Amino acid sequence: MSELTRSQSIFIRHEFAIRRLHSLLGIVPLGLYMCIHLTTNASLLNGTETFQRAVYYIHSLGAALPLVEWGGIFLPLLFHAILGVWIIKTGKSNLGNYKFTGNKRYTWQRWTGLIAFVFLMFHVLHLHGWFHFGPWLAVMKPLGFAQFYPYNAASSLALAMDQWAWGLFWPAFYLIGVWATVFHLANGLWTAGITWGLWISPAAQERATKVCVAFGVLLAVIGTAAWWAAVAPGPEQIAKARETEDIMFEAALKTGLVYDMPEKRYEAEGETAEPDADDVDAIIIEETIIVEPTAETETEPSESES
Repeated sequence: MSELTRSQSIFIRHEFAIRRLHSLLGIVPLGLYMCIHLTTNASLLNGTETFQRAVYYIHSLGAALPLVEWGGIFLPLLFHAILGVWIIKTGKSNLGNYKFTGNKRYTWQRWTGLIAFVFLMFHVLHLHGWFHFGPWLAVMKPLGFAQFYPYNAASSLALAMDQWAWGLFWPAFYLIGVWATVFHLANGLWTAGITWGLWISPAAQERATKVCVAFGVLLAVIGTAAWWAAVAPGPEQIAKARETEDIMFEAALKTGLVYDMPEKRYEAEGETAEPDADDVDAIIIEETIIVEPTAETETEPSESES
């Protein structure tokens, strides 16, 4: 028995559970997180303060944040994507024989799923570096990855978008990725309803189509707004955002909203250490020793003057 045939037999035996788990993970938590994520990023249009405050609340989870990210986002995403690739590999499209809209949507769903997976993997690599591990980040950062700093959210995001190919590559990559992901979620919501038996009749499917199209258009607008908020700022806007972020960081640090974690601030990169109090005293003493003899020499008459 070939590997493909064996995988098909496993799928047939557990098709009911596999398809429902696949569609469920695509909606909750992944779809829900995507809506929140795009809306949060779109809030940057309202100003640096709004966006930075939202990022602070997310990172106020502290040590629990990696658990939330891996348990609620990364592991479900990997499972959904790997299972989706397997479904594509074992499934067959009949678009070549029947040019129906449903068949086209079937094909588009698979292609946008692949595009979305590649986009999301590089999105995480580009801004977060995949792993928060010192030696790994030391390799990734010079390559232009792991460029997002949560305590300088707006400014570091804008700077990250301005890298590679004169600042053209990442904006184009993100726009295509966001649109593909939005379509995949909106159309996947429609197919999930069929998988779960929520709309079976033609009339119910027609109503569901209208709802999913409206949802997709709304989310596409929000996603495009989030994209524009990230790619639009110029050098002056980025500098002003940095000033605002620094002021907000000092205030948030005093209130305990954030922790003093230099790796989450842009200024920590390449910043030289400030001398401590002992070093300053030593410098002052050394200057005094050098200056005082000079002053005495100027006040005492020399032998040639006497």
